[in-house]
Amino acid sequence: MKSTLSVFLFLTWLANLHAAPPNIVFIIADDCTFRDIGCYGGQARTPHIDKLATQGMRFTRCFQAAPMCSPTRHNIYTGLYPVKSGAWPNHARAYPHVKSIVHFLKPLGYRVTQTGKTHVAPRAVFPFENFGGGKNPDMKYIDRLFAETAKGGKNGKPFCLFACSNEPHSPWDKGDASVYPPAKVKLPAYIVDTPRMRNDFSDYLAEITYFDSQVGEILGLLEKHGLSENTLVMVVSEQGNGFPFAKWTCYDHGLQSAMVVRWPGKVKAGAVTDAMVEYVDVTPTFIDAAGGKPVAGLDGKSFLPVLRGETQTHKQHVFGIMTTRGINSGPDAFAIRSVRDARYKLILNLNHKTKFTNACTVSPAFQSMIAKAAAGDAMAKRLVHAYQHRPQVELFDLKTDPLEMKNLAGQSDLKKVEARLQATLAAWMKAQGDEGVATELKAKERQSRGRRQPKKK
Repeated sequence: MKSTLSVFLFLTWLANLHAAPPNIVFIIADDCTFRDIGCYGGQARTPHIDKLATQGMRFTRCFQAAPMCSPTRHNIYTGLYPVKSGAWPNHARAYPHVKSIVHFLKPLGYRVTQTGKTHVAPRAVFPFENFGGGKNPDMKYIDRLFAETAKGGKNGKPFCLFACSNEPHSPWDKGDASVYPPAKVKLPAYIVDTPRMRNDFSDYLAEITYFDSQVGEILGLLEKHGLSENTLVMVVSEQGNGFPFAKWTCYDHGLQSAMVVRWPGKVKAGAVTDAMVEYVDVTPTFIDAAGGKPVAGLDGKSFLPVLRGETQTHKQHVFGIMTTRGINSGPDAFAIRSVRDARYKLILNLNHKTKFTNACTVSPAFQSMIAKAAAGDAMAKRLVHAYQHRPQVELFDLKTDPLEMKNLAGQSDLKKVEARLQATLAAWMKAQGDEGVATELKAKERQSRGRRQPKKK
């Protein structure tokens, strides 16, 4: 009996040793607040993402390090935090010596490819097999990629595909907004209720549903080609939406993300985890899943043990950085840094005397908030002021105040918490080479569109 069991265990080990490495599909939205997705309690109808969550694992504490498109994507592909990679402002480029997931997975036998929104540079750092192809994932390309793999094409290599949507980034002009009548839309407590805001939020919700249809189409193509069983699928929502207190801020509405992962036979169906993970951990996790060894020098670390159900913890702290220098309609400088643990969030507004502005503050929806405040609405006045005029330090108890509406900085009973988080954030900034305001002022040097052009002869 013992010998039979030993043989069985040996054969199982041998089978796993030679098991085909998984295909990997990473699907990312654009400017989507995680709380608005159906399986996160949101009002947007997202049947495909919701179903995926029942087939895999839903993360309740996933974060990115920067609440803007370009640094977020650099963060994902490099496994480095923004200042270390060189891509901390928007429209950024990484340092030429930086390596990306392409360099790490290709030696492991992978085709590493990307379709849809790019927003990373330079090309040498991100030498994807396919790069771009429009603002949204090219479904014909994805279909062809899956078909080639299913037929053993391209030398039988597995693929790692990044399918990058442009939805629900404004302008919100896709999807069926009639499904979300403005009068019935539920606005977050931190957004002033105006007719224009309701109309815009309705259009935004419709575009989340449109993104969900893209997820469903990609999952359907996996099924069509018989690839679902050996494919790790990860869907994330990117940073928060373009409404107040989300994108361009270090509040959780800006930094926190949805993350749903399905991997048949590896990830338990219907699992939910509170483990704190970051986008910077995605590249190390994919390397680990592909059978590679940890890469020295990366800021992220693999959360494969979380996916396998071996642990419910991953990180004790997650970090945030916001650079307004160089963004559309932004002030000359408004550097923001943040750190949070499982319960508390600390935010430092390093240029707190400056008025906070961005593309949101010049939008018709925000102007409608200002108009309501000017008409005498006390709540509107308070929220408009809170968005554009920040204190130097903000501290929130996320257990009692998940929407971060009550600043507890300076309270005597939380002095130790504040000091501990201050020290943790300072140590992280030092390790990253982040000099705060001085780093903010160098932002334009790191923007792709800010590169010096050679003089014409």
